[in-house]
Amino acid sequence: MENKELQKIWKNLDVKTNQKSKDELNLLLISKTRQTINKFTIVIVTSIIVSVGLMIWLIITSVNRQDDLIYLINNLTLGILTAISFISGLFSWYKLQNYKYSQPLSNWLETRIKLLTKWLTGRFSKSYIYLIPFLYLLTVLSIHVYFENKSFIEVLNTEESIIGLIVGIPIGLFVSYYVVLKIRKYQLHNLEFLKNLQGRLYKLDE
Repeated sequence: MENKELQKIWKNLDVKTNQKSKDELNLLLISKTRQTINKFTIVIVTSIIVSVGLMIWLIITSVNRQDDLIYLINNLTLGILTAISFISGLFSWYKLQNYKYSQPLSNWLETRIKLLTKWLTGRFSKSYIYLIPFLYLLTVLSIHVYFENKSFIEVLNTEESIIGLIVGIPIGLFVSYYVVLKIRKYQLHNLEFLKNLQGRLYKLDE
């Protein structure tokens, strides 16, 4: 399916390139490159915004529950992981937006492709499989306990709360994995498009 989509994109692009000069073609490929890189940037910026929102939530709820030690530990653990995600997002955003106009676009793109390939297919690219359940559980507990207006221990000793968590957690995990996998598929598709663009830029530079 993805290959057919790429072929369709390239077919449309080929129609345009046949009518353009080398300079116009170069500008077209630059535009396509930046548009595709921006798709990665949007995902990164969204994750940064979500991280900021979650950290604000954790700070506010922790201040309001200073007497609940277990709740504070739950929020602190989640806060540390969220802060790491936030810093990682900023670092990723900086790397993608760090333009160096002194080098050819093909070289600039090659650096970005290496970065994106490492992020999407590298050693730690599947870490989300293990992190999602842990992060989801901590987040659900933080929200659930706070709105129950009871202590952490009291909530876990309430049968209705336990049943709600048992029913809700599997559904939430399914949705979380589904969303993450859709985003990964979208990013891998765009990465493949960038690699094809890189090949065309190299031909143009010859």
